[in-house]
Formats: sequence, C-alpha cells, structure tokens
Amino acid sequence: MLAVAQPLSATRQNLWRLTFIRILVLAAQAGSVGVAYWTELLPLPWFSLAVTLALSSLLCAFTALRLRLSLPVTELEYALQLACDLLIHSALLYYSGGSTNPFVSYYLVPLAIAAVTLPWIYSLVLSGIALVAYSLLLVQYYPLETLPLARDTMQVYGMWLSIALAAGVITFFAARMAEELRRQENLRAERREESLRDEQLLAVATQAAGAAHELGTPLATMSVLLNEMRQDHADPLLQEDLQILQDQVKLCKETLQQLVRAAEANRRLAIIEQDVTAWLDEALNRWHLMRPEASYRFQRLRDGVVPRLTPPPDLTQALLNLLNNAADACPDDLEVRLDWDAQDIVISIRDHGPGVPPAIAEAIGKPFITTKGKGFGLGLFLSKASVTRAGGSVKLYSHEQGGTLTELRLPHGKRGDAR
Repeated sequence: MLAVAQPLSATRQNLWRLTFIRILVLAAQAGSVGVAYWTELLPLPWFSLAVTLALSSLLCAFTALRLRLSLPVTELEYALQLACDLLIHSALLYYSGGSTNPFVSYYLVPLAIAAVTLPWIYSLVLSGIALVAYSLLLVQYYPLETLPLARDTMQVYGMWLSIALAAGVITFFAARMAEELRRQENLRAERREESLRDEQLLAVATQAAGAAHELGTPLATMSVLLNEMRQDHADPLLQEDLQILQDQVKLCKETLQQLVRAAEANRRLAIIEQDVTAWLDEALNRWHLMRPEASYRFQRLRDGVVPRLTPPPDLTQALLNLLNNAADACPDDLEVRLDWDAQDIVISIRDHGPGVPPAIAEAIGKPFITTKGKGFGLGLFLSKASVTRAGGSVKLYSHEQGGTLTELRLPHGKRGDAR
C-alpha cells in the first residue's frame, strides 16, 4: 500500500523559498563583483568579497541539505537563517562602500519576509540587527575610490536596480509565503471543525446506543401483543392494519440488529465492494418498506459500464435519511436519479415540497437544526458526516420548478460490467 505524501509545513516551504531567493541574490552579487573585477571599474578588496560570497554559497548548500532531513523546521531556525542573510549582506556592503552602496536598501527584503512569515518578536529582533548593522556602516566601511561623476551615475542606476530587485522579491516570494500561511491556517480551521463534528457525532452515538438498548424490550412486547391481537380478531381490515404494524415493528427490530452487525463489520472492516446499482436498489427497497406511503421513480441517466463502490455500513443509513427527508417534504412522485463521471457517482433526489428556505439553507446539516416541527435536526447532520467520511459530499438546492434537489456525490473506484 502506497504511503500518502504529507504536505510540507509552512515554515519548511518558506525556508525552501528563502533558499531559492538566496541563490538568485547570490548569483546577482557574484555577477556584479565579477563584472567589476574584469572591467576594473572599481578597486575593491576582491579576496574579502570572494570569501564572503563563498560563505553565502556554503550557507545555501547547508540549508538545502538540511531541508532533506525529516527534522521539523522551527520558527527560530527560520529567523536565524534570515539573520544570516542580514549579516552576509552587511559584510558585502562593508567591502563595497557601506551605506553609500545603493544596494543598502536590500535590508528591507529580509525584514519584509520576516514581518509576513514570523511572529512579531522575531521581526523586532531582526529589525534591530538590520538597524545596528546599517548604523555601523554609516561610520565604518571600505570606501569606493571613483570619480564623482561615475559615483553619481552608479548611485542612480544602482538604486534603480536595488529597488527593482527588492520589489520583485517581495511581490513574488513574500506574497507566496503569506499565501502558504493562509492555506495552513485554513487547513487548521478545517481540522478544528472536523474535530468538533466528531465530538458531536460521538455524543449522538452514545445517546443512540443507549436508546437502542432500551428499545429492545418495548419492541418485543409490542410484537407479542400484536400476535395476540391477530389471533383474537378476525376482521380482515383490522388484520391488514395489524399486519402493517407487525411489519413496522419487525423492521425496527431489524434496524437495531443491524446497528450491532454494522458495528461488528466496522470492527472487522468487513466492507464488500459492489455495483452502485445493486447497492442503490437494495437501499431503495428497504426504504420503501419503511415508507410504504411514498411513491418514487428511479432513473439511470447513463448506460454502459457501472461504477463500483465500497459503501461503509453507515453510508446506506445516510441515503435512507436523505430519502426520508424528501418524503417528509412531499411523499408523492419523488425522483431518484443515478449518474456518474470519471471521478464521482451522483445520486440526486428531488421532491415536490416547499423547497429549502434561503435564510436557513446554510444552517441545514448542523446538529439540531431542522425545518420539520417533529424532527430532531440530526438526520441530515449524520448523513453529511457519513458521506464526508466516505469521501463524498451532500448539497441541497431549491429546484427551479419547485421542491428541493438533494445531490449526493460519492467517489468510486474500478468499474463493473454493464447491467
């Protein structure tokens, strides 16, 4: 079984981007020093500059190797990497004119990255380092010995290039880093919501288990009394009504027994793959036994090979809940349609009831929210939870011709034979 690759943390991805920025800046710095050396435009301490650029190269190589390890990248480590960039940039400025070097404005790039990606305390420390380094460069640096006209020309074009480089880095990299942080925050919010939903499901399941245990005795008593009533009364109409009651009691007992079997199947992971048509036919037949007063029409919208799925036990109950919701809205002439594409199986259920009020459309599916006076507000909540665990989704729409359209999407795997 293949392992699923886990997404990189935001700090690790940001360190990868910082390394890429460092390599680009190193290439630009080495190119500038190389041009100055070969053209002999400036008398600079070439050996000191070469050593500083070599240290920057070693830092890039070390960071690239470190990122291949599985150790987590902490915010402190990320801040230290930015501090190294500030120190290396300060050393290069010291050997090339100090504060008079037009590339002194590049100090703003690491600070902007820190402000976007790190807590304020790290940004404050890094700002202090940059300020101290710049202040020292005001009084102590290796001066550039050039003609005033050449110095002014280099200052103008150097400032333009520095601003262009800083703007490009901040726009294309710091923005991506901020986007990654927002994505991570959204992911954490989704996980918190899933955790809350699981807690609500656990509470509902606990109550359901207790209710199922308590219902066993009254159902058995009702079954015995109905048998005695059928023996004591010969009225055909009454016999028909009693038979319906017996069937309903029997169905309730089977539902409770199925809860136990489903729990056992989940424990043993005994889930069987089958054609979606076979699963849907079985579910519809069971539902119609529960709701004999409802009428429905089933339509398969696509011919050819039939997709297969492996439905967990609670997925069938989710479909039954959706069908019951549609029947509660209007039990006459329900439309159940089956369709699929390369990724999903689509089951749509349309009723001819009053539709979904827009004011509560977003709230439907949360626990204890219902549009029915007799409901508990748990059916759709449990259905959505079961379908989500199976990798699918449930959506409700107000149909343009009236009523409600419930769309159930489920993923499928390999396909079966045409039926």
